[in-house]
Amino acid sequence: MRADSASGDQRLTDYCVEARGLTKYFDEFKAVDHVDLEVPVGSIYGVLGPNGAGKTTSLRMTLGIIDPDEGTSRLFGSHKPQSVRHRIGYLPEERGLYPGMKAREAIAFMGALRGLDWGEGRRRAATFMAELGLERVIDEKIRKMSKGMAQMVQLIGSIVHAPDLIVLDEPFSGLDPVNQERLETLVRRERDRGATILFSTHVMAHAERLCDRLAIIARSQRRFEGTVDEARALLPMQVRYAPRTGADDGVIAALLPADAQRRGDAWHFAIDDAGVEPLLARITASGHGVAGLSIARPGLHDAFVHIVRQVDAGFAADAAEEAAAEASA
Repeated sequence: MRADSASGDQRLTDYCVEARGLTKYFDEFKAVDHVDLEVPVGSIYGVLGPNGAGKTTSLRMTLGIIDPDEGTSRLFGSHKPQSVRHRIGYLPEERGLYPGMKAREAIAFMGALRGLDWGEGRRRAATFMAELGLERVIDEKIRKMSKGMAQMVQLIGSIVHAPDLIVLDEPFSGLDPVNQERLETLVRRERDRGATILFSTHVMAHAERLCDRLAIIARSQRRFEGTVDEARALLPMQVRYAPRTGADDGVIAALLPADAQRRGDAWHFAIDDAGVEPLLARITASGHGVAGLSIARPGLHDAFVHIVRQVDAGFAADAAEEAAAEASA
């Protein structure tokens, strides 16, 4: 299925979403602190962060569901999100369907709320359900479905009108591995037809497989923006080296970085890009040979943990400094 025509709207920039300085207070608590988001047209963009980091609030301000206390947001070049709502599909964090409706009708109903013809909505519902292997439950009432199956129905309902922008808030939460794979397939399919996908998650594996770009939010601020590879490059490469000969540990350790640790029959250590070739030269010249050698960049999970821990450490240091200043006052 192709996206509905939007020829009357000329995209004014290369970004589907542009948010600048989004800030939101709930009483005295600053839930979001000057967050910027730029989502390229036609991309899959992830907003990552721990629980409570401000992801959902940021998405809702971006969509105009709640107003920011500071900052601005543009969708398709417009400062009025409601004027382009027919071009948006949104799956909120809080799921909700009418339990007495059958799956096909629930999907058609959600499409009708975005201006899609009822009959066309039912036809597209059948197509989506068949493509995802869910045709057996198309006429089953929502109340009889598992939580994960109902969630897939709501997801299809969020995109059945073929929106240009699809915003998914924690879409993988509560899904079993089979439905997670179905969702990933659906996200890629929608991107391939030309849609822009913006989703939030705290599960790194999905973001690593799907995202063209991503932002990491921690303690209410954006702490990173870039590609998955750029995030992984924040950490040095990890090396596992097993010598071929039974040389003394001290001899082997002298060839390796100071932080190298032996675990089992292999040595493990971190090394930057510039150190790889000199390391291989030293190992080769030593005559101890190589029984096993692997060099790998840490995954997105490791980069995410690294960024969040740095933020938490800085926050703790600032809190300790403030406490000390108050105590001495």
